[in-house]
Amino acid sequence: MARLRRRQFLGLAGALVAAPAILRAAPAIVVTDMLGRTVTLKDAPQRIVLLEARDVITMAVLHPNPAKLIVGWAAADRFDSNAVQAAYVASAGRKIAIVGKQASDTISLEGLAAVQPDLVVTTPFMQASANMALMIERLGQFGIPVLFSSSASNDNGSLRSSPIDELPLLMRMWGAVLDQREKAEAFIAFSSSRYERVAQRLGVLTPLKTYFEVMSTYDDCCWAAGTRVWGQLLAAAGGRSLDGISAPWTAQISLEHLLAEQPEVYIATGGGYAGGTRPAIGPGLDLQNARNGLERLTRRVGFETLPAVRNRRVHGIWSGLISTPPLNPVFVEVAATWLHPEQCRDLDPAATLADINRNFLSTPIAGPLWASI
Repeated sequence: MARLRRRQFLGLAGALVAAPAILRAAPAIVVTDMLGRTVTLKDAPQRIVLLEARDVITMAVLHPNPAKLIVGWAAADRFDSNAVQAAYVASAGRKIAIVGKQASDTISLEGLAAVQPDLVVTTPFMQASANMALMIERLGQFGIPVLFSSSASNDNGSLRSSPIDELPLLMRMWGAVLDQREKAEAFIAFSSSRYERVAQRLGVLTPLKTYFEVMSTYDDCCWAAGTRVWGQLLAAAGGRSLDGISAPWTAQISLEHLLAEQPEVYIATGGGYAGGTRPAIGPGLDLQNARNGLERLTRRVGFETLPAVRNRRVHGIWSGLISTPPLNPVFVEVAATWLHPEQCRDLDPAATLADINRNFLSTPIAGPLWASI
């Protein structure tokens, strides 16, 4: 780990000590994070660093302008949308410092200290190295609390529970941090009602075998959704992953395995980055280009023999529908309409997204977030 200069940390510590007395006298904020840790914040945070930049979208469900609180972020490329990232930078009205990339070894204590945070929000992905574990300890020594916004890691490949069960915990964590508890409860009620509507329509239907592709690229195959997170959200929509897959996140299977499975539905994943290598599906992108990308995926070797392709049951989503927890209900609705169109004909995922944009998100997310051929 890079060595932090003593003068830098003394300056940071001095800034904390010099906070106005009226703020020091404010009631402490007790927060339970996504690892079940109880963390006490002395004051409402005003200078937050996100080591998972797209957490700002969850904040935006509750806060009128969360980007103004963000002084630094890492892993910004996981927005998978230039439009979404640019919207938050614009709403901040200033530059948001890049403090690292996706890997934990790109984060330095000096980089964090330079932006003088009063809260750092991270994930187990960023705690994977001894470097990050030590950094969290050092931050605590200097009075900078650390919260975890997820319980998923590369080690266990899963959440402590399903993403559906975790969403209320996540919203309550951010509701406490941002002093928006009532709005957090309102979103919990909203998302729960959407999940319940899907469950009621599916009843005891047999789950449909689905090739849910985690990384859909034109020159590679075949990354199938695992049993956790992606697989759990697929199950909530009335689908199931391919047979013989036990990996929690994703498994690269052989083309022969995929062809033997004969899935009835194919759901691909696209995004706003690297549009030349995968379908360009994402906020503000052209819908016809997204459909063209899906068609190109089906022209990979052997895909023409899949029932899903023969019957034109080929669909694609923006990756953010999975990676952004408040948008998971939208994914479950739209996937349910693809998997069980007769039973779910009255579901309207576009209306659900519109409700989230209108009633919750301070920075709305424009479509298209999904496409079909």
